[in-house]
Amino acid sequence: MALSFMNHNPWIFAFGLLGNIFSFIVFLAPVPTFVRVCRKKSTEGFQSIPYVVALFSALLLIYYSTLNADEFFLMTINSVGCFIETIYIALYITYAPKKARTFTVRFFLLLDVVGFCSILAVTQFLVKRPYRARVIGFICGGLSVSVFAAPLSIMRRVIRTKSVEFMPFNLSFFLTLSAVMWLCYGLLLKDFYVALPNTLGFTFGMAQMILYAIYRKPRGGSEVKLPQHKADIETVTKTTTSLESPEEHEKEGEGEEAAPASNGEHAPPALACSNDKYCMDNIQAPPMIRCEA
Repeated sequence: MALSFMNHNPWIFAFGLLGNIFSFIVFLAPVPTFVRVCRKKSTEGFQSIPYVVALFSALLLIYYSTLNADEFFLMTINSVGCFIETIYIALYITYAPKKARTFTVRFFLLLDVVGFCSILAVTQFLVKRPYRARVIGFICGGLSVSVFAAPLSIMRRVIRTKSVEFMPFNLSFFLTLSAVMWLCYGLLLKDFYVALPNTLGFTFGMAQMILYAIYRKPRGGSEVKLPQHKADIETVTKTTTSLESPEEHEKEGEGEEAAPASNGEHAPPALACSNDKYCMDNIQAPPMIRCEA
């Protein structure tokens, strides 16, 4: 089946293959998070919703690809995605606290089991065969739009904090490349249920990379550097003294004559760091990552 449409249009094969590669990289993006979870044997407050939704999206796309003869690459990558997302969910349930574990199991059963089976049953028994692909394609498109619109909250946070700490560039880059590949794949197949949602994904991906280029450097107060040499210390001392009023300078002179320093040297003025970010441990947990084909 893959060879038939490759011979008909080799560009479809090329974009489908590249879409599989980039989507596979996106599916593997949460691996460092789950390595950390397994090492610490704790989910550390991470949420399971993105993984359950990603599994639901992959199941729907597999069902949609079975209704279209030319959607071979859509089936392959989402089959791999189902396997990977199932592993993520299993690891989360294993190491999550009781409350989070109970919520994850209930949400998984409600969405991925009851929800998917209900859609499957309704389309098989109540929708005629020529219209099934349209109905499932519409559902998949709506779900993809909601998933692609999810980074809006992260983009809003980047603009508000002027920091890209919670928006990794590599993830945004590969999500954008994946959206471009599937956009071209859908256009060449004239499958607008695949092309239109990825148009939105490409737009949001480019917006994220533009924000990253704007806010990649911190714009807070710069760190005050302490003087390293004796000459620098004397320069800072003279500068500080010159900014004081003449009366205060005279009083300080009288005080110095009355109580000279015991070792004959002046201690350098204490300089405080003006930016708390550099004065404390600011390690943050990585954000949750949404995966979609």
